[in-house]
Amino acid sequence: MSAAMTAVGSGIGSVAGTDPATGLSLAQPLAAAAASDHRTLIITLFSVFVAATLAITVWAGRQTKDATDFYAGGRSFTGFQNGLAISGDYMSAASFLGIAGAIALFGYDGFLYSIGFLVAWLVALLLVAEPLRNSGRFTMADVLAYRLKQRPVRTAAGTSTIVVSIFYLLAQMVGAGALVALLLGATGEGSRRWIIALVGVVMVLYVTIGGMKGTTWVQIVKAVLLIAGTLLITVLVLTKFNWNISTLLGEAAKESGKGRAFLEPGLQYGKDGTSKLNFISLGIALVLGTAGLPHILIRFYTVPTAKAARKSVNWAIGIIGAFYLMTIALGFGAAALVGSKKIIASNESGNTAAPLLAQEIGGGAGSTGGAILLAVISAVAFATILAVVAGLTLASSASFAHDLWANVIRKGRTSEKEEILTAKFAAVAIGAVSIALGIFAHRLNAAALVALAFAVAASANLPTILYSLFWKRFTTQGALWSIYGGLISSVTLVIFSPVLSGNEKALFPGMDFDYFPLANPGLVSIPLGFLLGWLGSLLSRETPDAKKYAELEVRSLTGFGAH
Repeated sequence: MSAAMTAVGSGIGSVAGTDPATGLSLAQPLAAAAASDHRTLIITLFSVFVAATLAITVWAGRQTKDATDFYAGGRSFTGFQNGLAISGDYMSAASFLGIAGAIALFGYDGFLYSIGFLVAWLVALLLVAEPLRNSGRFTMADVLAYRLKQRPVRTAAGTSTIVVSIFYLLAQMVGAGALVALLLGATGEGSRRWIIALVGVVMVLYVTIGGMKGTTWVQIVKAVLLIAGTLLITVLVLTKFNWNISTLLGEAAKESGKGRAFLEPGLQYGKDGTSKLNFISLGIALVLGTAGLPHILIRFYTVPTAKAARKSVNWAIGIIGAFYLMTIALGFGAAALVGSKKIIASNESGNTAAPLLAQEIGGGAGSTGGAILLAVISAVAFATILAVVAGLTLASSASFAHDLWANVIRKGRTSEKEEILTAKFAAVAIGAVSIALGIFAHRLNAAALVALAFAVAASANLPTILYSLFWKRFTTQGALWSIYGGLISSVTLVIFSPVLSGNEKALFPGMDFDYFPLANPGLVSIPLGFLLGWLGSLLSRETPDAKKYAELEVRSLTGFGAH
């Protein structure tokens, strides 16, 4: 592993790519910080982390005996452990790098990302977390199929889950290739391909060997590392300003070149009607899409009781809330200590703000302290990516094996051993597809992929979950209309949006078919998903099973009769 990374990081240069959740460009070298004399330290930390987490995965894999172990970790994790794992699954590289960069360049408007992600988590907890845990067994489709027709609903839910996971996973792979190559100073097509392939192989190993137990422990380790790294930088930044936040903000505004406007709304959004609608659409997609993301939802199946689920929720709220509060120090600290000019010179979209801040607070470029902190932050970013892609791979492979293979194709005539083996083969196939697409798409803007993932989750998954849990009149036809309608509408609107064409930053800058003016389709496709679910149910000739709904309602709210 170390040798492979050394080969990848043998050159110094710039790398083109994008952040996996914000779509912000990753496109310049880290100057002296990534110089060859310090690259060995970064590679060593990467190698140690990968080796340690693989050892954990092998240990966890030996304890995986049945489907419950593979899909839900044997429901053996405590509330605190699952709270850490949820935090590790939720706080992506975008939170650590993208938000810090957005705050460093856009001040108040950049901090809106932190607010959006935090509020999104609260919505997921309040609306779906505990009812879903009480009602399902392994996947989201278990809840939908409880009182609706099994095969069509599982087919639709499984398809939606895989589509969301694949596009989110592809975005992470593209971002991983760009980010790791950037931090290692790698150049050339070959280096990026090796990095993407390496991340993909490790991802597949996590899932096929360790299942949910291995993935959960990796996410726990990642959460601890991320919180520790962020806390360290936060403490160092605040110490630099004598723990006076007002002084920090004032210096950040001064160095930004924007003055007081840096601390007020409107620097990035609100310049015209379209930008206002873009922000509203993005906010709706983030807030509601999170509650429908498959890799987040399956985390609630890993605890033994509803009480443990509530406890894990409480821990997750505290950990995630603390993290997003610390992004203030990361973003405004980078603006104050590094300066917007230096950040933009390194990366025009600010995604190197956090590493540059670590380097600066550790002693500056070329210093040992700066190199050590940069290496730590690099390892944390790499850990973040690995944990997220492992969770996504597990969610999609579990949905294929449990929903499509076992219940649709095999019609329930399958053993647990066969189902687990199918999930492992699915993980390998999904990993191979992700590696191939990641290599092919490494130049593309990942914003389109992430926008699609969140839009599909909010437009298709969330309406069907909420209707199934809380609306007695909901029918199979309503579920199919909602899932497929949300899927098709969101994909279509993204295709004809400025994300794909019509401007220099689009996926196809030389073409012009951006007939839909908004970069995110959430403002249209999410209400449409809810509308189609309602309309399809009203027009359906199917008579809802009142007894099944009553059983589901009692189970979802009380946990009585749950697995």
